[in-house]
Amino acid sequence: MSTESFTVLKYPLTTEKNVKLMNQENKLVFIVDRRSDKPQIKKSAEELFKIKVIKVTTTILPSGEKKAYLKLSAETPALDVATQLGLL
Repeated sequence: MSTESFTVLKYPLTTEKNVKLMNQENKLVFIVDRRSDKPQIKKSAEELFKIKVIKVTTTILPSGEKKAYLKLSAETPALDVATQLGLL
């Protein structure tokens, strides 16, 4: 596991909206390094959490932080990963 994985993903976001995304769309939401690109984010998440990421969507927040939405495969429930992280 590379140390790059730890610098790309900063921390997970757990708001009511994000918990809803976990339940309904099987997505996890992270604040990531602003310089990271989608392939780096996907690789880091797959290495750190042993999950299969189908799609990565990013957005830059008004605060200047970068938010990434990770769509997980059906065999990896987002709720299980969130529970593993101690978010729920």
